[in-house]
Amino acid sequence: MNVSAIINRDIWCVLGLPFDAITLEQSIDHLLKAIDNNDSCFLSTPNLNFAIATQSDNAFFDSVVDSDLNVADGMPLIWVAKLLGIPITERVAGSTLFDELSKQQGISKKIRVFFFGGQQGVAELAHQKLNETSAAMASCGFYDPGFVSVDEMSDSKIIEQINSCEPDFIVVALGARKGQEWIQQNKETLNAPVISHLGAVINFVAGNVERAPIMWQRLGMEWLWRIRQEPSLWKRYLFDGLAFMKLMFVNVLPLAVYDRFLQRTASYRIPSDVKLVEEEQLIVSLMGSIHHGSMQYLKQQYTKVIEEYSSDVVIDCEQLVYIDSAFIATTLLFQRNINKQGRLLVLNNVPSRIVRLLSLSSVSEHFTLF
Repeated sequence: MNVSAIINRDIWCVLGLPFDAITLEQSIDHLLKAIDNNDSCFLSTPNLNFAIATQSDNAFFDSVVDSDLNVADGMPLIWVAKLLGIPITERVAGSTLFDELSKQQGISKKIRVFFFGGQQGVAELAHQKLNETSAAMASCGFYDPGFVSVDEMSDSKIIEQINSCEPDFIVVALGARKGQEWIQQNKETLNAPVISHLGAVINFVAGNVERAPIMWQRLGMEWLWRIRQEPSLWKRYLFDGLAFMKLMFVNVLPLAVYDRFLQRTASYRIPSDVKLVEEEQLIVSLMGSIHHGSMQYLKQQYTKVIEEYSSDVVIDCEQLVYIDSAFIATTLLFQRNINKQGRLLVLNNVPSRIVRLLSLSSVSEHFTLF
């Protein structure tokens, strides 16, 4: 994750995860630019299953925070964003994103794709079908690691085989957690600009599974179509559905009401400020109401802390009166950068209203609060 992302990304927290406020068209442009410039882009496409699973799996959660681009691949996420007034208004499904890239016109050269994973024989079939049907993509290789550990499928010979194919886009299909873990473990040694776990894409390209009609997708009913074709998925969707209902009643609806109440108070209009004081630890004092419209200076200070200081960080929240979803997502990225430098971050003197906002946003367990 590039440090400059803290300043440049328009990110918001939905169901505990950071998402980029980006459209399908903008996502396509972002990936094409990464390929053209050979810039690393770890693309994550969290859906409801991601949001549920990452709440109890820290490594899985970190893989999403570490991603260079997070798109909302699930209508429930869009519904929650709309309810909370978050400007993430368009579902960007990983399958749709890949499909649109495969149809691009006017690009100087075909996008070289490598398929990694999938059920036995499916990656090879996807490799063949993509080369037969795509105008803008060419499959340069495939590899089926089988049912082995992440360490075994991260062997240097396998990585060398992938790199020798010189892919622009590595499509991983290992199951979400395992796929994200494999990318995390190998992204620094893989030479492809774009890497993403897009589990269903291999099946769609191979023709083993038919994607739901557009109307089903728009209505948020694609899961029902998937169960029709892959009955074994019903348990996962049942669990996710029940967990989602609990989140709606325990977190999302109370947050929507409480946040609207706070935005109508005088506290919301208090100007924000950020001060840095270096003692044994670096003290970052936050003051006033910090929300999307007033965050540029905070982002600059966060970047300064990452680039110019080396001590542990304490965020003093005593004079902080309001935060929004954009603040939370940005602070998650900031903390991850600090932790990857071997430094600790804690939030000190946290007012009860801020604790409540963090808790209702499903992120309080990802911060150390005092």
